[in-house]
Amino acid sequence: MPLKELTERRNILHQKSDAQTVLRHALTDIQIGKVALVSSFGAESVVLLHMISEIDKATPVIFLDTEMLFPETLTYQREVAIALGLTDVRVITPDRNAVLVEDVDGLLHQADTDACCDLRKTRPLAAALDDFDGWITGRKQFQGGQRAQLPLFEKEGRKIKVNPLAKWSAQNLQDYMVKHDLPRHPLVAKGYPSVGCMPCTTRVSEHEDQRAGRWRNSTKTECGIHFDTSHTTKEGQAA
Repeated sequence: MPLKELTERRNILHQKSDAQTVLRHALTDIQIGKVALVSSFGAESVVLLHMISEIDKATPVIFLDTEMLFPETLTYQREVAIALGLTDVRVITPDRNAVLVEDVDGLLHQADTDACCDLRKTRPLAAALDDFDGWITGRKQFQGGQRAQLPLFEKEGRKIKVNPLAKWSAQNLQDYMVKHDLPRHPLVAKGYPSVGCMPCTTRVSEHEDQRAGRWRNSTKTECGIHFDTSHTTKEGQAA
């Protein structure tokens, strides 16, 4: 079955399903194939990670260490994986030779943030996903921009992306974390409701959008993993 038709059928099938049902189906659907969860172990990541742990602790979880993350994120990743009993967390890093050629001094982000994200995020993730037919993301419609119409299942190239939390609100996430007493990313309490790489993430004030601290004072709003960054603007942001 063509992937576009498959995603359309799955969206119809699960239009009233809860996130756990969507997630369980994605992990066991023969037609979708082999699937991994891609997690940043960021501010809200623990929700999907907890759901995964309750369904199958051996689910492949891909964590992209750009080598520019906050130390708190690296510590949090290890602690959450242990706490939830996840047994197949794959820590992916940028290609060493590519970094030596393109960003030997670690300052590429100052000259070209898109090139830095491509080097440290987009290409490493693409390589890590080579062996998978689909992947699970934690994106939500309330994050705005192109995500406002985010479906539960979508086709991207030759893979299917699954967004179990697409219809969740910020309150849904908080309620779930409280209900299950899940560990919070330590930077959230310090004013970082969205946590990315250290050089490109700043604190956010109470009245700002939660992603306002990502690439501040720039038109950039996406790293390129989910949307093409070459045409991304604040007005048509892919947050």
